[in-house]
Amino acid sequence: MKIFEMKQALAGLQTVSFRLPSGEYLPAHFHVTEVGLVSKHFIDCGGVERRETVANFQLWEAGDYDHQLAPQKFLHILKLSEKILGSEDLDIEVEYQQATIGKFGLAFDGTDFVLTQKQTACLAQDACGVAPAQLVALPQLQMAACAPGSGCC
Repeated sequence: MKIFEMKQALAGLQTVSFRLPSGEYLPAHFHVTEVGLVSKHFIDCGGVERRETVANFQLWEAGDYDHQLAPQKFLHILKLSEKILGSEDLDIEVEYQQATIGKFGLAFDGTDFVLTQKQTACLAQDACGVAPAQLVALPQLQMAACAPGSGCC
């Protein structure tokens, strides 16, 4: 999800809720403690220099059970962060404290913001000897042939 997409989603909401990949919701009293610009300049294992920049939101919960972030307040925080973020076309990465700080992508399902799992990957598989995943061709199944007792299911 990009900054401009989040602003559009927030404009139509009455409440802000975030859901973890497990389906569990963050407590309603969460805080947005940081909105920042994170730039990563690195070399992959194949020797290619790369750069990555994302908007980073840090979500946190405390004992302030009376606090609930309204969409208008979140939009205000985003407005304040424009001088840091610059572009509304940045992807959003979310940090949330679990056993350690978890990093998530972000999606919106029309009602809730959904923290999505992020995965590591080798960016230079061809250069470092990692075999690309082999695709396995599945036989074409015909619905008419897939009847009880036909052996296809």
